This record gives sequence, structure tokens and C-alpha cells, in this order.
Amino acid sequence: MDIFHLRYFVAVAENLSFSRAARQLHMATSPLSQRIRDLERELGQRLFDRDSHHVALTSAGTALLPVAKDVLGRFDDIPWQLRRALGPERQTVYVGVVPALHPHLRERLERVEERCAEGFDVKRWPGNSANLVNAVQRGDLAMALVHLPVHAEGIEVLELLREPLGALLQAAEFGSRSSVSLSELTNHTYVASAPGTLPTYFDQLRVRLKAAGIRKEITLNIGDYASVREIVANGSVFGITLLSAKSGDSGKSASVVLPFRDFSPALATGLIWRKDRAEPDGDLHGLVAEAGAVFTGPS
Repeated sequence: MDIFHLRYFVAVAENLSFSRAARQLHMATSPLSQRIRDLERELGQRLFDRDSHHVALTSAGTALLPVAKDVLGRFDDIPWQLRRALGPERQTVYVGVVPALHPHLRERLERVEERCAEGFDVKRWPGNSANLVNAVQRGDLAMALVHLPVHAEGIEVLELLREPLGALLQAAEFGSRSSVSLSELTNHTYVASAPGTLPTYFDQLRVRLKAAGIRKEITLNIGDYASVREIVANGSVFGITLLSAKSGDSGKSASVVLPFRDFSPALATGLIWRKDRAEPDGDLHGLVAEAGAVFTGPS
């Protein structure tokens, strides 16, 4: 048995699906299933009841799950535990940053880097919110600026900014309008970029759209806002984007971004960190305290 067997087991146990766990682990389902069988054989216990439509933990699997998560947590903590044990030398830390971060938050992050320069060499690491949250949990990142909501064990969240969202629409049809309602879009198709490229908040928006009677949806296989805009320009479809987003690059635009009249969607961005690392005896106490003061302080 090695640490990867435990990672594979926890992934399947949390997803209760071999296919979803395989996608999360970036591997094929067949070798994942084989690794789980190897682990079961070594432990002498069946960990999952499974058939072609159902996966469930056995009593042995249920008992192993908290033990495996504890072992993985301790293993992943080794780098920062070692850094803490070596003392207060200037420490290189990474702060996760989502794409299209608001300029105001970028300016505040630069201020954090300057004010903490004596004790920390702060570097940035790009990624989508889900990956950055996982990296903070593992201890690979000190903090991250991510899109909310975030519900993760052991993670503290400080909301910093809410940016209003609007409807991305064809200019030929809506260019003379100052706003739009959901009821006017029931015969339109909602278009979204590739799965994994949008914040989880957009899952909530999908529920709201369906409740309003908007049933048709297109999901692209690329995460490119420009591609969404190109499809919207064809008409009878719409997207959802920041109200501050530019509709076109130059000249007469084929699309327009309008506020909704009947609801007020907004994309929230927050700072996250591990609670234990920000405790008074944690290795990031000073950095997190300074960052919180900078991000929430006056301009």
C-alpha cells in the first residue's frame, strides 16, 4: 500500500462514482478500479459495494475513510510543517489568483506583497476556483483569491467584492434596450462556456434560469468568452457575464450586455486560507492578518 492508494480510495468514497473520481484524478476508470481492488486485497476487506449503476461504501470502507483522510492530511502537511519547524526565515509563499481578477483586488494584492516583503516572498499562482481551493486545503498555496461560494472543510472565507452580472445579448435584437427580464428570454437558448471554466455560482444561476422557464441550453467545449460572444451575435441565444464586460473590440458591436430587471445576480470574490495556518502559532498568522487588513482597509 502507498499514499496513492489512499488518494484513490478517498476520491471514490467522496464521489461514490468511479467515473467521476477518475475525472477528478485525471486518469482512466479501469486503472482506478484496479488500484482499489489492489487496496482491498492488501487490506483483506471489501471497501465498496458496486455494480454498473451503484457504488456504496461497505462498513470497512466507512471505517477507513476518516483514517485515510487523516493520513493524507498529515502527509500533505509535511512541507509547511517542516517550514514552521525550521523557524522564521523569509518564506516563499504562493497566492492563488482566478482569471479576470478585478483590478482593485490586483492592486490590493500588490500592496500585500510589498507590506509582507520582509518575512514573505509572495508569488502568484493562476487557476480556476475549484483547483485553487484544493491547493489551499493541501497546503500548496498560502491563500487564494477565488470566486465564491466556497464550502470546504478547514477553510476560512473573507468576501471582498461583488460584481453585478448581466445578460449578453445580440445587439440587433436588444441594442436599443437599457435592461431585460428573464421572461423575455424564455424562447432563447442559454449558452455557457466549458464545464470547469465557470465559477460554481453559475450552477445556481442555471437553477434560476430553469425556474424562470428557460429550458434550452448550449455548453461549449472551450472556456473562451469571445466564443460565447460570437454565438450570441447569431441571435436567439444569450449568455451571462459581468456588466462591466466589453461587448466588442472596436467599431459597431454585434452584442450588448444589459442588466436584468427581475433579479440581481452578482459574482462574489473572496480571500481564502486554512484556518489552522492562520492561528497565532500557525506559519501564516502574520501574512493572513496583514492580507485581511489590506484587502478590507480603506482605499
